[in-house]
Amino acid sequence: MTYTMPPEWAPHERTWMAWPTSGYTLGADSTEADKAFGAWSAVANAVVRFEPVSVLVNPGDVDIARAWLDEAVQLVPAPLDDAWMRDIGPTFVIADDGSVAGVDWIFNGWGAASWATWENDATAARSVCESAGIPIVSSTMINEGGGIHVDGEGTVLVTRTVQLGEGRNAHWTQQQVEDELRRTLGVENIVWLERGLTRDYDEFGTRGHVDIVACFSDSQTLLFHDQRNPEHPDFEVSAQVRTLLETLPGLRVIPVPAPDTVRDEDGWVDYSYINHYICNDAVILCSFDDAGDERAAAILREVYPDREIVLVDAREIFARGGGIHCITQQQPKV
Repeated sequence: MTYTMPPEWAPHERTWMAWPTSGYTLGADSTEADKAFGAWSAVANAVVRFEPVSVLVNPGDVDIARAWLDEAVQLVPAPLDDAWMRDIGPTFVIADDGSVAGVDWIFNGWGAASWATWENDATAARSVCESAGIPIVSSTMINEGGGIHVDGEGTVLVTRTVQLGEGRNAHWTQQQVEDELRRTLGVENIVWLERGLTRDYDEFGTRGHVDIVACFSDSQTLLFHDQRNPEHPDFEVSAQVRTLLETLPGLRVIPVPAPDTVRDEDGWVDYSYINHYICNDAVILCSFDDAGDERAAAILREVYPDREIVLVDAREIFARGGGIHCITQQQPKV
């Protein structure tokens, strides 16, 4: 059996998410927990206007989730440590017989981060596949969905500090990683970015996920995070990414300017409009109460002309280490 990962803009059967349950995501008190609940539910309630949404939720948190989520959102009880479905859930692929399957990567808390727990999250992909009634494609590679982005035509974007980084697959060769990506995703061309954004290497970062740096909007168009403030350390990162992407043949490369906001109370921000989520007939776009929000929305209206651009405040998600794309995962429609 061979498998292919469809692009995000292909039709979806549904979106999968996970409900915040413990630790740093919920914070130290009920006020911080409510901020997390509000941020996650805002995304789910926006997506469910356009396609079905299923949310994994710890059995003891079902009543809390139900109070925040639209009644149309399906709740699926399952044990969880955290709420980053893009990373803990399966990567959905299409088999050569036309059926859907889910790639179950090894998840180890973003390279065994010191603060992370993942005993339950390591089983989330199987929980989703069991609920969806689809087979599992097991992988021996440590990987997360936020660390890959495909064009649906045989190309995948990755970063060296993720798939080959310390704590993940540092003992693998580049060829071994590429062979496993070809086996599981059906890709031929692997584009290696050298690194991710600066904040992503802080304590609660992923150490380089690509889905905050660059993404395909169709098979001929690449968007990238363009930090234009020369004082921001991502100014150089953006320049390096642009140089690399512009060497790829036959592609239109479009810069998406970063928000004007460059710092928060913890330092340089990695606020990025690249971390949007494409669902049926819409794009759920991160907003930051920033003048850049409308700039980004205008660009996305051009590159996604047949989809509604829906802005959702993502600051509380970013404060916890990710964005809208990081908490969503698409199940393709057959």
